[in-house]
Amino acid sequence: MEYDGAAGQAGHKKKRAYAAQAYDFGGNAAGTPSMQPPTNAPVQDGLAPQFAQMSLSGQQPSYQQPSYSQPLSPNLLAPGQQPIQQPPAQAPSSQLNQLYGSDLLSQPFDVRELDLPPPPINLPPNTSVTPSPYANCPPKYVRSTLNTVPTTHSLLKKSKLPFALVIQPYTSLHDAEDPVPVVPDQVISRCRRCRSYINSFATFLDHGHRWRCNMCNLTNDVPQAFDWDATAQKAIDRWQRPELNYSVVEFVAPQEYMVRPPQPLVYLFLFDVSYAAVTNGLLATSARCILESLDRIPNADRRTRLGFIAVDSSLHFFSIPRDGGEASEPTMLVVSDLDEPFLPTPEDLLVNLSECRANIENFLNKLQPMFQDTTNAGSAMGSAMRSGHKLISPVGGKMVVLSASLPNMGYGKLEMREDKKVLGTSKESTLLQTANSFYKSFAVECSKAQISIDMFLFSSQYQDVATLSNLPRYTGGQTTFYPGWNAARSEDAIMFAREFSDYLSAEIGLEAVLRVRATTGLRMSTFYGNFFNRSSDLCAFPAFPRDQSYVVEVAIDETITKPYVCLQTAVLHTTCNGERRIRVLTLALPTTEILSAVYASADQQAITAYFSHKAVERALGNGLEAAREALQGKIIEIMQTYKKELAGGNMGGGGIQLPQNLRGLPLLFLGLIKHVGLRKSAQIPSDLRSAALCLLSTLPLNLLIQYIHPKFYSLHDMPDSAGVPDETTGEILLPPALNLSSERIVPYGLYLIDDGQNQFLWIGRDAVPALLLDVFGTDDRNAVKQGKTTMPVLDNEFNERVRAVIEKSKDHKAKSVGSWIYPPLYIIREDGEPSLKLWAQTLLVEDRADQSVSYQQWMGLLREKVVQ
Repeated sequence: MEYDGAAGQAGHKKKRAYAAQAYDFGGNAAGTPSMQPPTNAPVQDGLAPQFAQMSLSGQQPSYQQPSYSQPLSPNLLAPGQQPIQQPPAQAPSSQLNQLYGSDLLSQPFDVRELDLPPPPINLPPNTSVTPSPYANCPPKYVRSTLNTVPTTHSLLKKSKLPFALVIQPYTSLHDAEDPVPVVPDQVISRCRRCRSYINSFATFLDHGHRWRCNMCNLTNDVPQAFDWDATAQKAIDRWQRPELNYSVVEFVAPQEYMVRPPQPLVYLFLFDVSYAAVTNGLLATSARCILESLDRIPNADRRTRLGFIAVDSSLHFFSIPRDGGEASEPTMLVVSDLDEPFLPTPEDLLVNLSECRANIENFLNKLQPMFQDTTNAGSAMGSAMRSGHKLISPVGGKMVVLSASLPNMGYGKLEMREDKKVLGTSKESTLLQTANSFYKSFAVECSKAQISIDMFLFSSQYQDVATLSNLPRYTGGQTTFYPGWNAARSEDAIMFAREFSDYLSAEIGLEAVLRVRATTGLRMSTFYGNFFNRSSDLCAFPAFPRDQSYVVEVAIDETITKPYVCLQTAVLHTTCNGERRIRVLTLALPTTEILSAVYASADQQAITAYFSHKAVERALGNGLEAAREALQGKIIEIMQTYKKELAGGNMGGGGIQLPQNLRGLPLLFLGLIKHVGLRKSAQIPSDLRSAALCLLSTLPLNLLIQYIHPKFYSLHDMPDSAGVPDETTGEILLPPALNLSSERIVPYGLYLIDDGQNQFLWIGRDAVPALLLDVFGTDDRNAVKQGKTTMPVLDNEFNERVRAVIEKSKDHKAKSVGSWIYPPLYIIREDGEPSLKLWAQTLLVEDRADQSVSYQQWMGLLREKVVQ
């Protein structure tokens, strides 16, 4: 593929073919056309009809989400129709998805198939009460592992497939970026028996005075105010109500949904001020970042409060006076009793951001100089958190821990337990377990007091992420790990400042609970994610984050006789602007007694998300080897079931069969087994592994799949349309994704590998000077800076396109997820730093690496086991 190079001659652009030039410049490049990168054979022909409509252009699938900010139009009433009758019926849909078999050996898997939407949900005609196209939940909020549900437990068991929901109640950090319809009138109609919220799948009876619950069939009265607008004092059209037209709505909750007045947003910052945190620049950078982000912290109701504690071998509290008072200087109060840490003063430790703004700024400017000459290597972070609990438990809030050292004194004291001899052995799993029971029991205490904890960990030494991550795990928080971070490297400082500022700006929910209800006969059996399971089906979140997802396993307890089932997720929360709200997401799925329909509707990405949670649970409980074996056993079981029950036991021609919609499953499972969190290796520090396991159990689905199976793009020969805005949408187009195999890499190439947490720009050992000059501004490969860096900004078209692709690859909004992670970029020369090269190569899932098999070997192994 050629592209218009930057060097113009006589005012016009000259065509530059980087690949062709390799034959002149590249010493080792073979001068035969077979050196061209292998082209992807189109997979369109092999796709099932329901998938074939989507273009495999490397773009995200378009789900045609509703634009929730638009009112429903046209009017849902037919001319002359009375508001109480049922609205017009929906167009009939074909009843079940068809099963299309495929052979993975004769039709090799193309990774662009992973971007296809899940199998469609084909509901029977007239299931929803209005003909709204938005009546059923879009997959960006809730995805089911099965888009057709077996009617019996025995059929589900026979299928060997899991039935679970992957729930992501928020798809952005800020409401304005992805608004949902709000029901402001506080008229909330719920079923008297099962407490489900009225939705588009309810039915109205008795001239519209009563409604039948679509979950438990009970008949309920319609509230009198349901058809009345109290503010305008006039009747309203029922069929226009958001809850009857949209599957995702938010209700403004009336008084009875509050146990106490809405909680204000509270941030308590715990700064590590030990020698390690001062010398690596963490204290200065975090104080500066909070200072510059004060305007971004949500504070619309002017009730947001902040508090600050500094921690070394003592606890340092700061009393900050109100603006305009007699005192303007913050006062430091030191507590050195770590066993019974007390609060030195009851007031002025937690202060109102609006009332004390100038003095908070003054304090943050002085924080670094206070500790700049420290030699204190102690960290009593456990004792500091206990004091923080005392300070904010009357209101609740977020504890933000910024630490660069192992808590080595006071409560929750931890020992250095990393042992290189244990890595890669059966004893390694002990390093992934909690070292001190304080952390789990303290987390449960915090959850009860509506306190959520986020850990930001920056140590270059062992920090025991395995133990510390218990705090976020049970309080709805997040563990973020920055190994080897140092503010002296501008890329490190800028990346953290950007992430931390976005984190502080997120519109989190407070004192939240999540519950999933379903049609009679279904039961929520297990919940996965960061929260505390308060009762069998209630998940408690002191703060509800915007950048995580949850997996709920569904059990079938009774035979289902209905043609479809409904599952409704409700999140009751206080917005950070002090309003009590309920976000409700309703999903309807057709049912079937036919095994082939279950397989034809299985969603490979949702299934992978479910098993990634199961694998993390298994790794923490039984060890890494057990987790890997369980994954391998599961994929073999699914393939054996498909072969025996649906492919007629025939593996024609020694192939390996799966339905079209599950073709990516063996590759995704291999990606999971080879992932840094689970991989068999003696080279992975336990902190790195523990941090990876945290991400595997919290990332929203689209980021999780990319973390397991990274994106891989060829840049030196990308199509002319890549890296430039699309004419219709204005979005930057990405090059087509490649299979993760070194076979795709040519020595003169330039490639981007991106797993959503790190990006790698790979420069081939024979990259031509013209390419290097256009992209990096130098034609000498040895002059290109390796390692963590930023792209040079050059005034030429190709540099702009490469930078655009790198930026677009980081674009969370395009992936319908809320995230504040900003992946760093590493530049890697094929003939450069070996450790960097090895790191990038571990992301090439289809290759052999360390102690793991290649994709070809994996498929051979699976075929052997399945054929047995």
